[in-house]
Amino acid sequence: MPVESAAGERRVAMVPKVVERLRAKGLRVTVEPGAGAGALIPDAAYEKAGATLGEPWSADIVVKVAPPTPEEIGRLRDGGVLIGFLAPLTEPENASRLAEAGVTAFAMESIPRISRAQSMDALSSQANVAGYRATLLAAQHSVRFFPMLTTAAGTVPPAKALVLGAGVAGLQALATAKRLGAHSTGYDVRPEVADQVRSVGAQWLDLGLDATGEGGYARELTDEERAEQQARLTKSITGFDVVITTAQVPGRRAPTLVTAGAVRDMRPGSVVIDLAGESGGNCELSVPGEVVNAEGITIVAPLNLPSEMPEHASELYARNVSALVELLVNADGALAVDFDDEIVSGSCVTRREGD
Repeated sequence: MPVESAAGERRVAMVPKVVERLRAKGLRVTVEPGAGAGALIPDAAYEKAGATLGEPWSADIVVKVAPPTPEEIGRLRDGGVLIGFLAPLTEPENASRLAEAGVTAFAMESIPRISRAQSMDALSSQANVAGYRATLLAAQHSVRFFPMLTTAAGTVPPAKALVLGAGVAGLQALATAKRLGAHSTGYDVRPEVADQVRSVGAQWLDLGLDATGEGGYARELTDEERAEQQARLTKSITGFDVVITTAQVPGRRAPTLVTAGAVRDMRPGSVVIDLAGESGGNCELSVPGEVVNAEGITIVAPLNLPSEMPEHASELYARNVSALVELLVNADGALAVDFDDEIVSGSCVTRREGD
């Protein structure tokens, strides 16, 4: 496992507990010195777990969090395996470079969403962290209490929070808002998730649209559906103190759900947290990575929220990675990739010729 080079990336692909697990299965683990610093894991903890400190790039399997740089790809050995978030849909040039380098690469975001692969579902594990953190961010920027407070000076009503997108991040955001005492409401273009929204104690906002897609994701709306959705959402959004958006379509620009007009009509002091900033944003006024004040409305478009909670985010991600690693090795701990396995074939973005 190498040091993560991406700016602001504090997560790591291996934690000591996972090193112990892999060592017990006969694998040798090499960790680059300082690799765990961002997640507050000292080198000594890795050594105690059985890892060796050293140069990791020549290993049979290299595990990462962020996509490798061209320089890092050049350090991978011909015939080696790389596992990490590789952005195959948005940064296809990475796959081309990996293929040219003779590397067999597996993208964690391409793990098939089937029951057998749940332990490897890094998108879900990291979305849980992002949804939780997004609600805390909303509470931090809000000028109002989240819970109802009854005091000698009177009663303060609870904040009203709307979460757009009821995937893993959205459901976690709703559950966290509920725990903080807000009156939470969820919306998604997939009406079948209404029961999931209600299961975390939130109300369901029904706009009468259905855009159920494949693999658990929403499909892209038609132009007519998008216009109708925006019109209905704009009318609904104005009644909320907090709006958290989580809607994304893999490989495409994030849909616009919160228009400039909707923001303008919100009550001053309200907050919009846009989790889709990296793919264009769900809010028309979002600036990726920045906090914007639009006529008294605070709009936050954070990048890489899971990295702000590196300890638990790394623990979850490392378990996802180790589950995939275990699928790629045999009982003796030697590399034995079975491309007939649907998880292996589904997550593979480059394959060395002859393999």
